[in-house]
Amino acid sequence: MANHVSESLPERTFQYQSSLPPLPVPSLEISLLKYLNAVQPFASEKEFKATVDTVNKFQEGVGKELHQKLLQRAKTKKNWLEEWWLDSAYLEVRVPSQLNVNFGGPAPYLEHCWPPEEGTHLQRASISTWHTLQYWNLIRTERLAPQKSGKTPLDMDQFRMLFSTCKVPGVKKDTIRNYFKTEREGPCPSHLVVMCRGRFFTFDAVCDGQILTPPELLRQLSYVSECCEGEPEGDGVSALTSEERTRWAKAREHLISIDPHNNTILETIQSSLFVISLDETKPYSTPDNYTNVTLEALTGNPTIRWGDKSYNSIVFADGTFGSTCDHAPYDAMVLVSMCWYLDQQIKATEGKWKGSEAVRSIPPPEELVFTVDKKVLSDISHAKQQYLKSTQDLQVVCYAFTAFGKATIKQKKLHPDTFVQLAMQLAYYRMHKAPGSCYETAMTRKYYHGRTETMRPCTKEAVNWCTAMMDPTCNVDERRKAMLLAFHKHNKLMAEAQEGKGFDRHLFGLYLIAREEGRPIPELFMDPLYAKSGGGGNFVLSSSLVGYTTVLGAVAPMVHHGYGFFYRIRDDRIVVSISAWKSCRQTDAATLFNNFSSSLHEMLHLATTSQL
Repeated sequence: MANHVSESLPERTFQYQSSLPPLPVPSLEISLLKYLNAVQPFASEKEFKATVDTVNKFQEGVGKELHQKLLQRAKTKKNWLEEWWLDSAYLEVRVPSQLNVNFGGPAPYLEHCWPPEEGTHLQRASISTWHTLQYWNLIRTERLAPQKSGKTPLDMDQFRMLFSTCKVPGVKKDTIRNYFKTEREGPCPSHLVVMCRGRFFTFDAVCDGQILTPPELLRQLSYVSECCEGEPEGDGVSALTSEERTRWAKAREHLISIDPHNNTILETIQSSLFVISLDETKPYSTPDNYTNVTLEALTGNPTIRWGDKSYNSIVFADGTFGSTCDHAPYDAMVLVSMCWYLDQQIKATEGKWKGSEAVRSIPPPEELVFTVDKKVLSDISHAKQQYLKSTQDLQVVCYAFTAFGKATIKQKKLHPDTFVQLAMQLAYYRMHKAPGSCYETAMTRKYYHGRTETMRPCTKEAVNWCTAMMDPTCNVDERRKAMLLAFHKHNKLMAEAQEGKGFDRHLFGLYLIAREEGRPIPELFMDPLYAKSGGGGNFVLSSSLVGYTTVLGAVAPMVHHGYGFFYRIRDDRIVVSISAWKSCRQTDAATLFNNFSSSLHEMLHLATTSQL
């Protein structure tokens, strides 16, 4: 009987955390072999031979020593990578985060009950905010079901970082402040910050232990909106968060030095559940073309979002929604999970509130006014200028490919994600007449505090297939064989990466040990092929499957001559957002999308003839 009772209890969000296995360290030999396989498509025979020599030397010499030290580190830490990754990939990076690191995207509500419509934005915002607060409450009371891969529990730690979390700039290195606590851990902040026309307001989302209802939230949002209407814009202090990190850190120190009250305001913003941005633009979008809202989410007005906040919910004046999020504290899957929950809730209730219309007597929002001086104002102006200049350089397209989707691909017994990845590579190959180094995110959440591993889709097999597709003398049979080999290789590498058996994070760990010990950088990392094949963050195609839901986002390209390529796969369509830099003459996001569409059709044709 006792056993039966425990089985029927719902699982708690974080209950498996302590039993998750530690992140494994792969074998040095296998990692180096995989590395050689990955660089081969980018090398001439002569170059490849030189790299093989470098790798052998590394394996016998300095690599062996560094690997031993890595194994020692892994004995004392449940996740040997965690701190290193956070520091090197995020906190030590000095380029402005808001455009280069943050991810942003459109909300999918316009596909069903909330098409663009003026005069609805506050009403809708109060409903989407209410559902977001319900999600916060699920995590806080640990009632959000732990996610699993099959029956294997996945690490849920990143879900603690969604609310009441903010990055704070430092002169050499940023830090993450997380104010969230579960109910069992104790009280935690419950206020929201609303930004409108360069001004800041705050109010508590909980009153007498009850989350504010949509009519109550509407009253608070309307109050802010009315305060700002027809009034001059505020100073727009939040533009500073879009600045180069060290500059922002120094500007922030100055801001605090003028008036201690400024520090109190910063704390209020940092600890708030999330930021609601009331945006006056109307980025008209449709289910087939999300470009405007995606671009606006990524590159919109810097005076109404706090770039370092882990979640900014953007409310557009035409009743559509978007978000921009700091990438340091969590990976996009966390936000996708919440947004998918919101989409399902809003769809199920037809975007309406069916509860009580009563509004309790709640104190109105309080305005947060920074004390500024000439220097602060000039810092703000400089931040806006550099932000405007860099955002104007970003090209984003976000289109739906509607000819077919997951259902058709699975009918051909092929993996939908691999299908999209290979189509993307063929599209790139067509445009640029050469293979592009390529990164696909693999998630390692089966392990304690696991985040991501790199999967490199530009395999020898994929390149052979692209070459076959471009070679008029190749027949359908040869092309099909080559395609199936590429599929097989991709699936194998992806499965290994998710098991912690990739090689990129491993090599990265060895590089960091050398750096920490003040050793010379090993030759392996100085080899031109290391960067040419994508190493050290040099991937030309930076890609990610955002999932099989309605939620999509985008990130800027990793390198100047590269692309960001993000997609979601539905039964009947594939929706893609592609980013590129306009100042790079060789790249064009729209052309890549057109080539990608053609590739999908060609691949389906190959897969169809394979069944004859």
